[in-house]
Amino acid sequence: MTRRGRVPLSERVYESLRRDLATGAIVPTERLGEERLAEIYGVSRTPVREALARLQADGLVERHADGLYPYRPRLEELDHLYELRIVLETRGFQRVIDVVGDAEPAPAHDLSVVHAELDTWLGFRENPPEPGPALVAADERFHTILLAAAGNTALADALTGVYVRVRPVRTLDLPTPERIATMTAEHIAIAEQLLDGAPDAALRTLTTHIGRSRTHVLARAQQAIELTKLSRAVRD
Repeated sequence: MTRRGRVPLSERVYESLRRDLATGAIVPTERLGEERLAEIYGVSRTPVREALARLQADGLVERHADGLYPYRPRLEELDHLYELRIVLETRGFQRVIDVVGDAEPAPAHDLSVVHAELDTWLGFRENPPEPGPALVAADERFHTILLAAAGNTALADALTGVYVRVRPVRTLDLPTPERIATMTAEHIAIAEQLLDGAPDAALRTLTTHIGRSRTHVLARAQQAIELTKLSRAVRD
């Protein structure tokens, strides 16, 4: 029994391991041995075992013949995750369009939240962020916050689940300054269109934005697969 207000040890290990899996801090091809993880996190094997069981139930860890490994999406699965992302995010914006179409007195989005995100990305336009996990987190935050602001937090929770599974791929793919500028400009456009009361235009921008990301990530993943195959044909 834990004291009130204290986070159980297995919960802390779960959150730490979940974060490290998502950010790529743990090598995707590395077997998740309980003894080694217990040493890394400074705990016994029991909370590690409990955390791994939860992560396997979450779909972030998968069992192979010789043990547990981080989940690595196949190319088709990666495409399906992006398809699910499109369904979730466009549904959130469609809720706003439905409200406006029914001539409700106010839009469904929490516009104060949209304003805050707009300010963040206007700042990024002036001072572009470096590629890496922090940028990926800011991008995810923009999309999940706007989706939650549309009035259905369950959609945002589902989107977070998608992000956790694709985040290792995105974190390891460092965008160019041009791609960062494009991402920033599109985020600003989406927020401004929502604030202007044009959710249908924001939806079109959003769909193009996600579609561009999907195409890029899949192309980069395919390229990585081909390079891996090529590397097997040569040696140092």
